[in-house]
Amino acid sequence: MNESLLAKIPLFNDLPLAELRHLVETLGVLEVPMGRIIFREGEVGDSFYVVVEGELEIVMAVDSPEELLLNTLGPGEYLGEMSLLMPGGVRTASVRARSAAVLLVMTRQEFNELLLRQPMLAYSMVRVLSERLDSTNDATFHDLTEKNRQLQKAYNELKAAQEQLIEKERLERELQVAAGIQMSILPDVLPETSGFDFGGLVAPAHQVGGDLYDVFPVGTEKIGVLIGDVADKGVPSAIFMARAHALIVTEAAHGFPAGKVMREANRHITHLEKSTQFVTTLYGVLDCKTGEFAYARAGHEPPLLLSPDGRVERLPFKTGMALGIVEDIVLDENTIWLAPGSTLLFYTDGLTDCRNPEGEPYGLERIQSALSGLRGLSAQEVCGRLLSMLKDYQLGSPQDDDVTLVAVHARQSKEQEKC
Repeated sequence: MNESLLAKIPLFNDLPLAELRHLVETLGVLEVPMGRIIFREGEVGDSFYVVVEGELEIVMAVDSPEELLLNTLGPGEYLGEMSLLMPGGVRTASVRARSAAVLLVMTRQEFNELLLRQPMLAYSMVRVLSERLDSTNDATFHDLTEKNRQLQKAYNELKAAQEQLIEKERLERELQVAAGIQMSILPDVLPETSGFDFGGLVAPAHQVGGDLYDVFPVGTEKIGVLIGDVADKGVPSAIFMARAHALIVTEAAHGFPAGKVMREANRHITHLEKSTQFVTTLYGVLDCKTGEFAYARAGHEPPLLLSPDGRVERLPFKTGMALGIVEDIVLDENTIWLAPGSTLLFYTDGLTDCRNPEGEPYGLERIQSALSGLRGLSAQEVCGRLLSMLKDYQLGSPQDDDVTLVAVHARQSKEQEKC
């Protein structure tokens, strides 16, 4: 090594050439293997080092999970000078050899002797300290500015998150209110006669949905049965469902046949509704005295009939159109007679479309097979058993659509009494 290396160090670059040569000849040499800790953060320092060969790492919290690399020093760079200027000074960071390194070492005693020989070195000391102070102030200012920027960004993000949380809570409260309103539309208690009993269940996929059902008296000795499925989900569907339900029930109160009820309700819907929503429905009127069930189907799933002997058949059907598409609607109208011991089941397509963990839909065949084993049960029991079987089939898989079931059970009796 020659004196030119020391001359590059700000603290020594004003020393005469002879003094630099003396230092090169007298300073100790320290050879450090890769990975060796030269000194640790918090130790009292008493030596100054100049890197001749290799690289050193300046590290905070060395050998800990929070270890932070501050800087890397190479040949001609120096460290530990503050231990010479401030007796008893504590090391502010640890130094580790990044590779095998060779260092020149100057002790405090050697530095003091140098200061006696070269008193002008004191000016260099002041200059170096001033430069270090300015550098530290600049770094601190930029660091503080960056931290303030990050803090402001974090505050803005927190404020935005809080606003989103408040909005989310407000929407959840509104959904709860909407769900309560929707459930209030569904019947609390279903009619029951000596000859027939009725059942109904809704299992919504979300807080609010688009399925509807109702069972209600329409004059003497007759019961109206309604089921429907709006072709969408969420709050808009729930609103559309409530409107469709109100219109159908209002028209049914006039005692009109099922087909006329549906056509009148559709006329109102197509005049009032400006969106692309529509609803598949099935509405029928049961004559409790004769067992006749006359119904009109507007694009809805055809009902299933469970005979007293356990046979299940899907009722014949023709093409039908959903309500809300066009004013001049085509309906599938039919009439059947419910024999004592039989059960008529209405359902929405959420029942057939629900899937197991393998993605296989429940399907019509499974519904028919499950229904065939439920003869003799009340209408409400039939609905409950079918929904329970569906949940077992799903095995916790997400429910993509609302499931609604309505059943009419003709009791085993020879005479049908008045409703």
